[in-house]
Parts: sequence; structure tokens; C-alpha cells
Amino acid sequence: MKEKTLKLDPPVKSKNIFNLNIFQKKKSTFNNDQKTLYLIILPFILWYLIFAYKPMYGLLIAFKDYSLFRGISGSDWVGLTNFTEFLTSPYFYTTLKNTIMLNIYSLFLEFPFAIVLALMLNEVKNKYFRSLIQTASFIPYFIAIVVAAGITVNILSPSTGVVNHILAKLGLERIYFLSKPEFFRGIFTGMNIWKSTGFNAVIYLAALTSVDESLYEAAKIDGASKFQQLRYITIPSIIPTIVVMLVLKVGSMLNVAFETILLLYQPATYSTADVISTYVYRTGMLMQDFGLATAVGLFNAIVGFLLVYSANKWSKKITSSSLW
Repeated sequence: MKEKTLKLDPPVKSKNIFNLNIFQKKKSTFNNDQKTLYLIILPFILWYLIFAYKPMYGLLIAFKDYSLFRGISGSDWVGLTNFTEFLTSPYFYTTLKNTIMLNIYSLFLEFPFAIVLALMLNEVKNKYFRSLIQTASFIPYFIAIVVAAGITVNILSPSTGVVNHILAKLGLERIYFLSKPEFFRGIFTGMNIWKSTGFNAVIYLAALTSVDESLYEAAKIDGASKFQQLRYITIPSIIPTIVVMLVLKVGSMLNVAFETILLLYQPATYSTADVISTYVYRTGMLMQDFGLATAVGLFNAIVGFLLVYSANKWSKKITSSSLW
């Protein structure tokens, strides 16, 4: 007997072709949209390539006995000599200690101050009074650092400063605060608190606006006090923002506000005011030792990267919030 073979009808091509055309049309539209986005971001990519990545070639100066007239390629290779010179110099311990101490002051005083201000403003019900306080605290952020340093110098001036006038009225001796090493860290931290707290508080206030109001209503029904609402709702809601700001703060620990210190310090306060960034400035610009200055700057960048990585890893382990 002959076996019967079943013949299957050929698939309908018109429907598949129609679907394929739709897919190709969507793909073409997608590619066109992507091209537009790439064109928009192209200037920023070029900016980073020219001003951020291309100058990295200059890091070779850290490993050379750099001569301004021979250039990078013509200078003699010295390996890790510049790093060894910095790590064994008496300035290493002093600058590193001062950098860490100033950041500890900033971390424990300046950083939480903005959080406290944001939490206080969030509880103010009168929107006009809240706007007034927020504006007043935000204005110093727009003042140039040179002007802010000038205001600080004038306030603390031994002859015309307001602080010394008050001391004189109280029968106390006038003090030249900026020449006293023991006062520098407090002055530096106080100036930064006055200048940056308002701006940092805005970030936390923006995070507080995303807190669901129904949580507060449910807490009130359960009889929670203001302090309990703050502890169990408000603060946990802004923990991710606090963690991100903390990681960024830790990452920039070795990059203390260079301009502020440069404008406020003097040789009499080097023992507590001289930090790594000011040492780089003096070594490179004043002493013209570009190889050593680049080596110190590279050391600063590497340690900063390690701090960011460690802080981010710690944050992810403890709070489950991190930058990456």
C-alpha cells in the first residue's frame, strides 16, 4: 500500500511581511531617535574628552624629572622617586593629618547641620516664614569664596573686627584669630557651615517632599508623637539621599576646600592649616617642582577613589543604599 503524504499549506506570507515591515519601521524610528539623543549629548562627550581625559596624559609628569623646556616626552624617567620623596618628607604627616582633621570637623559638624536645618524647615507650617528662612540660609552659597573669606577676615580682624570689639567691651584682650593655629579649624568649619548649609538643606528638603503624607496620617491615628514620626518615617525616608551625600563627602575627603584655606591660612597657621592641596600648590606653582606636585596630586586622587569605593561598599552592606 502506498503511504499517503500530508501536504501542509504554505504559510501566509502577506501577514508575516506586514509584521516584518512594522518591525523594520519601528526599528528605523528607534534608530532615528537614538541618533538625535547622541547628537544632543555629543558636545558633553567632547567636553569630557578634551578637558577631562586628554589632560590625563600629563600624569606622566609624576614619574619624570619634568623640565618645562624639554616637555613630557623629553624629560628623564625617574619612576617612583617623586612619590618616595613625598612619602618620606616631613610635610607628608603634617598635610595628611590636617586634611583628615579638617574633614572630620566637616563630617561631624557641617554634614549633619544641613540635615537638621532641613528637618526643622520641614516642620514649619507657615510657608512665608519657611521661605524666608530658606532664602536667608541659601543666599551665602551664591557669595564668591573670595568675598566670603574677606568677610571672615574682617569680622575676625584684631583692630576693626566685630568679634574683637565685643571682647574689648567685655574687658578681654583682643585676639588675632587667624594667626592662632588652634583657632583655624573652627574658623574654617564655621565659614563652610555658614556658606553651604542652605544649599545642602535644599537637597534634603527635595527628598522630604517625596514622603507619602498618608504615612503621617496613619501614624497620627496610631497616636505617634512628632518625635516618633520623625524617627520612624521622616529620617528613614531620606536615608538613601543621606547615604549618597555621605559617600560623595567621604570621596572628597582629601580634596578640602583649597581656595578657602589658601585665602585664610598664613605661615603661622601651617601646623594646622596646611593640607595636601595647598602643598601641591606651593610645590608646583611657587617651587616649580612640577614632578613632585603631580605625584602628590595623583596620590591624592588614588586615595580619594579608594575612599569612595570603600564608603560605597560599606553603605551597600549596612543600609542597602549605594551609588552603584
